[in-house]
Amino acid sequence: MGVKNYLIEGVSCTGKTTVCNELQRRGYQAIHGDRELAYQGDPETGEKTDTASHENHIWDVDKVKALVDNKNEPVTFFCGGSRNFSKFINLFEGIFILEIDSETLNNRLDARPENEFGGKKSERELIARLHETKEDIPTKGMIIDATAPIQKVVDAIISQT
Repeated sequence: MGVKNYLIEGVSCTGKTTVCNELQRRGYQAIHGDRELAYQGDPETGEKTDTASHENHIWDVDKVKALVDNKNEPVTFFCGGSRNFSKFINLFEGIFILEIDSETLNNRLDARPENEFGGKKSERELIARLHETKEDIPTKGMIIDATAPIQKVVDAIISQT
């Protein structure tokens, strides 16, 4: 989709969806990975599974590659989290990792409806652990303070592309 492609990652509640919406509002090509590319599958093999879990939330690698290979846009942003990012992370010019503090995380979790990921107590406990350990996000990338107003968060991302 883009001559340059960027991944926007982060733990749940860091603002990936909100960033994607703001990028689209500004006229950028931005893909909601969790909506458009995700399915439940084995992170190593990509084989679909009936097990619905955070660990099996992966992106379709072939779709990611096809979108990256299409050079119709000057810049494309892929926004969302996947447990198989290691299978396609090398396709991106840059990676932005959204980070928030614990207080912001808890406030955002409190605002989540129960039918959305993070709305249930068990999911909140998982998200809090992942926020602490950062075990399921890329280890390399530009850290973006996602506690700032969304306009400033997106400005910070755009200024680095």
